[in-house]
Amino acid sequence: MSDDLAKLANLREPFPHNQISKLPKPTKQQTEAIRQDFRKGVRCKVCGAWHHPDVVHLDYVGHAALTDRLLDVDSCWSWEPVAWDDNGLPRFDGNGGLWIRLTVCGVTRLGYGHPDGKTGGDAVKETIGDALRNAAMRFGAALDLWHKGDLHAPAENGEDESEDGASVSALTPEELTLLNNLDAAAEAGPQALQMAFTAIPKSEAKARVWAAHGPRLKAMADEHRRADDNPPAPGEEEQA
Repeated sequence: MSDDLAKLANLREPFPHNQISKLPKPTKQQTEAIRQDFRKGVRCKVCGAWHHPDVVHLDYVGHAALTDRLLDVDSCWSWEPVAWDDNGLPRFDGNGGLWIRLTVCGVTRLGYGHPDGKTGGDAVKETIGDALRNAAMRFGAALDLWHKGDLHAPAENGEDESEDGASVSALTPEELTLLNNLDAAAEAGPQALQMAFTAIPKSEAKARVWAAHGPRLKAMADEHRRADDNPPAPGEEEQA
């Protein structure tokens, strides 16, 4: 077990510069401007794509680099969809997204991916890759690239804290796994959070995690609310 924990810790190692790519993130206005007049775009010297000259770029780790890291840590790593359709294929949700379970060194965590506007076969590949990156982030892979601030700066009181002030360092491994899974669900909206919360059996660990982090999780889910989502907030139907 300690062997596996040591291997999992390697997932948190920073990726070398040559494995970090640049992803252009245009605003809606920038995209519309290029759509109306293609000549307003430029061939970007950073990412090689054609886009608005003022587009911001984000650092990210691509599918190949992530797969290489997973294989280094566990050559038998695997993923599977949370649900299957009637044809035996992964079931996508109403938003075109996909929930997966990523298993590394015997530890399984949830992830969610979406096609980001792509269609056809490219949408399927984009969704799977996005879900793998999201799930791997729950293990700590490329976590520094997901975080917008100084990830390892200590809190004022000397403890690691979440955005709602609850201590993360005080969580047990079981509670941390529950929190990671609920965080992943919250990113998909209130309905996904409700389903993930309900699926967790009642326990003291569940109650402690929800008491400490519930407000932040619900606020995060509300930020990702879809137009057709209006589920009850977790905890209203079931008291943790």
